[in-house]
Amino acid sequence: MPNRVAMTISTPAQVHFYKNIIRGLERKSIETRLLFRDYSETLEVVEECGYTGFVFSRVKTNWDRIYKLPFDVLRARKYLKGFKPDLVIGFEVYAPYIAKLLGSRSFVFYDSEPRTSKFLAIQIRAYIPFVDAILTPSSFMDNLGKKHLKVESFKELAYLHPKYFKPDRTVLDDAGVYENEYVLLRFNAFDAAHDIGIGGFSIEDKIRLVKELEKHAKVFISSEAKLPEKLEKYRLPVPKSRIHDVIYHAKLLVADTGTMTTEAGILGTPAIRYNKFVGEKDMGNFIELEKKYGLIYNYRDPEMAIQKALELVKEDNLKEEWRKKRERLLRDKIDITAFMVWFIENFPESFKEFKENPEIQWRFK
Repeated sequence: MPNRVAMTISTPAQVHFYKNIIRGLERKSIETRLLFRDYSETLEVVEECGYTGFVFSRVKTNWDRIYKLPFDVLRARKYLKGFKPDLVIGFEVYAPYIAKLLGSRSFVFYDSEPRTSKFLAIQIRAYIPFVDAILTPSSFMDNLGKKHLKVESFKELAYLHPKYFKPDRTVLDDAGVYENEYVLLRFNAFDAAHDIGIGGFSIEDKIRLVKELEKHAKVFISSEAKLPEKLEKYRLPVPKSRIHDVIYHAKLLVADTGTMTTEAGILGTPAIRYNKFVGEKDMGNFIELEKKYGLIYNYRDPEMAIQKALELVKEDNLKEEWRKKRERLLRDKIDITAFMVWFIENFPESFKEFKENPEIQWRFK
């Protein structure tokens, strides 16, 4: 059983993913160390959530990330050497390499599929020999081999499951709006490893979305990418750590990014997603959320996404319908936080146990 666990964290969603898991491990007297990558809005969310840890990586572009990878891994190893972790976990390439240098075990939880990106496929193939286990959602369509376990959940349920997320209405006062009277737009920077060659809404599309939607609702923008000056006044005026309260109370989300689309679906808020991932090689979680649960809409054509947004914003009682869809999803999924605490606490025996009997995951409802 691990007594000391290190976690590498690269994105805001990963900060949220681990927060309840960390609390569960602390109750088991398992010590943790957090290592952060200075990427996008991650450190801002870390600060707002009050976490402390070590920034082991600062990169600006994907090519910068490739070049600095060995230096970042060595920097993390140096930081963790005195801590002597029994287990190193993360979402990406870092954890397996760091663990290998420390003589520790490792596993990753991953929901970006290699089928969507040649660069991502190369990255995953490169670390598979060094990792002890790979966990993915059950909707994951690729097969990563004998180390691969599929869990009946989404990573976003680690922080948005009703056991852990209680929507706070005071965010409406902070934003100066009422529930269901606003639309949230989310724009991606497309600078992650799996985003190479992928794009989202153009500047012209973004301006048009705002102009058309604000005829029917208040419009807020959350954006990783730089906004045109004329759209800055629409920027969401609340801390980034409270984004899930904003999503929960919104009438509609329109996004060219994946994680926030999934978050909206899980929270019962209608979501429209547009980007070039959509199509035959799209990720399984988005296909499942659309085709099985009807919680999101996926489009490869920006015009179709815009037209769907204009259609939905005019409809009444959307949220009531979506809450029912959400309840169905929650009945079908496990509590990924409780599962992860068990899996970490008992690793590597938990890997063997799950491999032999995947039904064991249903203990965590």
